[in-house]
Amino acid sequence: MDDFATLQQIAARARRNLTKNTWDYLMGGTETETTLRRNRLALDSLALRPRILRDVAEVDTSTSFLGHRIRLPVMLAPIGSLQLIDAGGAVAAAEAAAAYQTIYFCSSVTNPGRDEVGAATNAPKVFQLYVRGDRAWVDEQVKLAIEAGFEMFCLTVDTAYYSRRERDLIKRWQPSARRGRGHDGGDFQKKLTWDDIKHFKDTHDIPLILKGIGTAEDAAIACEHGVECVHVSNHGGRQLDHGRGSVDVLPEVVDAVAGRASVIVDGGFLRGTDVIKALALGADAVCIGKLQGLGLAAGGKDGLFHLLRLLEAEIRTSMSLLGIHNFNEIDASYVEEAEPVIDPHQLSPYIHLNFEELEYDR
Repeated sequence: MDDFATLQQIAARARRNLTKNTWDYLMGGTETETTLRRNRLALDSLALRPRILRDVAEVDTSTSFLGHRIRLPVMLAPIGSLQLIDAGGAVAAAEAAAAYQTIYFCSSVTNPGRDEVGAATNAPKVFQLYVRGDRAWVDEQVKLAIEAGFEMFCLTVDTAYYSRRERDLIKRWQPSARRGRGHDGGDFQKKLTWDDIKHFKDTHDIPLILKGIGTAEDAAIACEHGVECVHVSNHGGRQLDHGRGSVDVLPEVVDAVAGRASVIVDGGFLRGTDVIKALALGADAVCIGKLQGLGLAAGGKDGLFHLLRLLEAEIRTSMSLLGIHNFNEIDASYVEEAEPVIDPHQLSPYIHLNFEELEYDR
């Protein structure tokens, strides 16, 4: 992994290692990919405001999430069909997260599955569920997740319908999580309501994360239902098209939550400065999806671990240059709106590589 001195070198290797179908599945969005680009535009439309002469010889990049201390305010988002990206799939990601002392979100539609991931590591982890059955079925999934060693549970709530991802549709290609399944059980996801969230909180004694919150209104309702964590997400631009960038949504959600729950965010995060911007706007941590996939594609578990090392180096350097010793000190005074200087796309922060000229090996 010493070949990689920068995150963009990892992205370039990932591009070469993946088939075109898998690359498009990982990096693409829905329909016009407007939401995907707005994720980047929102981050690129913020400038940092540094403070000086603060003795930053010692900088602490760690933080806490739902009672668990983590090395970075960066966690690994749930990715379906992760085994297409690396043969180790979810176990490789979970082991990298554990080795790096952060938290892995295990998708219910990836392989290896819940039991294998639970057996692979005792580190704190989250089980994420797409609902494919009634309340009794969900209750059983929670029970099985707890038995497998998961300390936190996540329901994805922005997938009532599977979106029209045109990169895949044009090629008549589907990820393995959807092949042969058709729409079995999908109606249960469509029928989810706040009553189901109430049932969950009344029934289960495990912290609940709602992934897919996109407005202050829904964040407030989540808090009224006792949800422990609100996850601001537009599914990486892969569900509703023409939505807002996640970081544009973040301030109103933080205000609505008002300290009643943790707030995390995903959507276009590719740099250490991206993470710092989210924390300045009130997020407790960031989840990485596409970036996680790039690390795994570049070098499996070791590639992902090295990606986290590089991300930490970027965060640590930027914290020092901002005059921040730890993330308790950061607030909105460290950012302000600014005109972006890079045209946004899914990998626009990696300016030294021309991805259109890179060849796929397969």
